[in-house]
Amino acid sequence: MGALIAGNWKMNGLTADLAELDAIADSLAAEPAAAEALVCPPATLLAAAAKRLKGRAGVGGQTCHPNEKGAHTGELSADMLKDAGAAYVIVGHSERRADCGEGDADVKARAEAALRAGLRPIVAVGETLEEREAGRVVERLLEQLAGSLPDAAAIDVAYEPVWAIGTGRTPSLADIGEAHAAIRTALAERFGGAAADIRVLYGGSVKPENAAEILAVDGVGGALVGGASLKAADFLAIVRAA
Repeated sequence: MGALIAGNWKMNGLTADLAELDAIADSLAAEPAAAEALVCPPATLLAAAAKRLKGRAGVGGQTCHPNEKGAHTGELSADMLKDAGAAYVIVGHSERRADCGEGDADVKARAEAALRAGLRPIVAVGETLEEREAGRVVERLLEQLAGSLPDAAAIDVAYEPVWAIGTGRTPSLADIGEAHAAIRTALAERFGGAAADIRVLYGGSVKPENAAEILAVDGVGGALVGGASLKAADFLAIVRAA
């Protein structure tokens, strides 16, 4: 599979910002990219985003509820996301784990719900600064993977060192390579040959200036982009760097 460049808009974006998606769609129509582009806007814009991107880039959700439907005020099911035009959904982002108290079992349940609905989950894992300084990076990643992954291999994984998200700081290329190698080994042990189709994305202050060197690291199968995905020019530069 080709590289996946996923833009996570987080809690950003109003109707006026859909013009950025028009620019993305127009650019990719004029000059297709080697990488697969994906935008994960807030749920309020998801259906409109799918229409504006016209299939030239995919659309994904930022989380989903583990249940198909029910008395869960304010929540969105994976089926609802798919109905709105999504093909992917991020689960287990560190901000969800921290802000909403989602543990590994919660993340796994959401990933399984996504698969049942026909969405491809992007399962996020990553260490805190304290865990990195304690030398527990690989240990922590393996713990999260063991508890968060669904039983099917129709997934992608995002490695996001928590301390690098939105801070402008990134691990060294060697550190990124070490983490991705550990994740790929764990995936191969879990899923066998099917693991070859699982992309491991790097996320954490990815921007046009550092995208090419990060994407060139062995084992990196794409990027999960935060702030730089909000502007078409920046996001397209990262897509075309893959």
